[in-house]
Order: sequence, then C-alpha cells, then structure tokens
Amino acid sequence: MPTRESPIAVFDSGVGGLTVFRALRRRLPAEHLVYFGDTAHVPYGTKSPDTVRRLTLAHLKFLAGRRVKGVVIACNTASAVALDGLAGRFPFPLIGVIDPGVRQALDRTRNGRIGVLGTSTTVRSGAYQRRIARMDRRARVHAAACPLFVPLVEEGWSGHEVARRIAVEYLRPLRRARVDTVILGCTHYPLLAPTLRRVLGTRVTLVDSAEAVAGATERRLAGLGLLRNRGGRGRETFYLTDTGGQFPLVARQFLGKPITRLVGVTVRVEATSDVAVRGKR
Repeated sequence: MPTRESPIAVFDSGVGGLTVFRALRRRLPAEHLVYFGDTAHVPYGTKSPDTVRRLTLAHLKFLAGRRVKGVVIACNTASAVALDGLAGRFPFPLIGVIDPGVRQALDRTRNGRIGVLGTSTTVRSGAYQRRIARMDRRARVHAAACPLFVPLVEEGWSGHEVARRIAVEYLRPLRRARVDTVILGCTHYPLLAPTLRRVLGTRVTLVDSAEAVAGATERRLAGLGLLRNRGGRGRETFYLTDTGGQFPLVARQFLGKPITRLVGVTVRVEATSDVAVRGKR
C-alpha cells in the first residue's frame, strides 16, 4: 500500500504532462515525482477510445508496480475516455485534468462563452461540454478539435510560423463566437500559448489547468494523510516508452534543468480492454 514516501506519478502520452509535473514540483517540493510518457504511442488524440483505454490501463498497472501513491492523468484524452471506468481499480487515487480546468474557466469567464481546444477524441467524447453544462447551464461552449497541435509541440515547432497559420484556421470559429475564455484541453497546448495569444488577442483568457490540478492533487493526498512534508527535495524519475525523441531537450527547456533519471520501458498492452465505459461494459 502507498506510504508518505511513495512517489506521485504524472501520466501523459508525450511531453505535454511536463506542464503538470512542473506545477507539482513548485507546489510540493518535498515529494518524490515520477513522470510516465507514452512517447511510443503519442498522440492519443487521434486514436479510438478503446485504444486509449487499453493504453491507459496498461500504463497505470506499470505505475502500480512502482508503488506510487497517486497518479495524475495529465492526458486530457485519457481523462475524457478512460478515467471514469478506472475509478476504484487501483489502491491509489487518480486525478484527472478536466474538472479543475472547467472550474477555473467558469470562474474567469465574463460573458459565459467558453472555448475548448482539444484533440479529436477529447472533443468527440463531449467530456468538457458535459462538465461545463453540469456546473453552469447558462454557459455556452464552443469546442474545436486541433489534431495538428500535438505533433507541432512534439517537434519543437510551437513558436514556428506554421503553428500560427494552423492556429488561425483552428481558432476562427471561436473568434466568430466571441469567446472570452479558452480551455487548453490538452497538456501539450500550454506550450503553444504565445502563438494562441497572438491569434486570439489579449482579451481572451487562456486556462491552463496545471496549477489547479496540482492543488487538487495536494488536497487529495492531504486528505489521505499521504503528503511528504519533510526530508529534503524529492527525487525525480522519468519513464518513457520511446527514448529516441525530443523529450530530454523539451524537458530541459521546460523544467530549467537536465533530467538525470531517464528510463526506457516496454509495457505490455492487452489486445482488449475491460475498462468500463459510462453506462455499459
């Protein structure tokens, strides 16, 4: 069973979860942190929901073997299509990224018009749309799938002119709808924030849920008596299913230091998933 000395894990399909990892490190400097990036299968947002569920289940089983005390599912796609069916399957809490982002957006909007940028699978799942409607039926949601954003970030092209041109096309419906708040519904997207601000303008608030997720994680573990509040700065370990990409470079730029404990892993993924889908098996 998890103890106070057990690490907190951040799970994502690639580099995007580093936004959450950085927020956790700032908020909880004494905690041991584990990052799991499924870089062999990125992006999740263009895959079928069943494939995402199978991948998520396999990697959470791996993390269970590392004796973690909690997992932040930093991947919005996995949070949207797999999290509900995984609740209660593991001896540690699972923290998603959707609810904290929705709450933050509803707190910040002035005109009730909220945009959601996400992967194709996240947008089709309707997870953000349902959460917003549940919390405030007066809000109007305008969701846009942005499948090219993740590969742009993974290639280190977030500030390239190509990224700006693609953003202009993706964001045109949100600009027409006059949204004043936009949820970055993928952990890769904060790395595109300067480009998105150039296209949307300074009056539109971008919601990056990383800080809110870090706060939710702290409260959840504090309620379980599992916070490590002393003993010096925590250790950091990074697991990747493919170590041949840009991850070390992006991580160094994002975290402000090189990563020293990088481990390549191979995780067996089952051919079928027994993760429950809302309303059916």
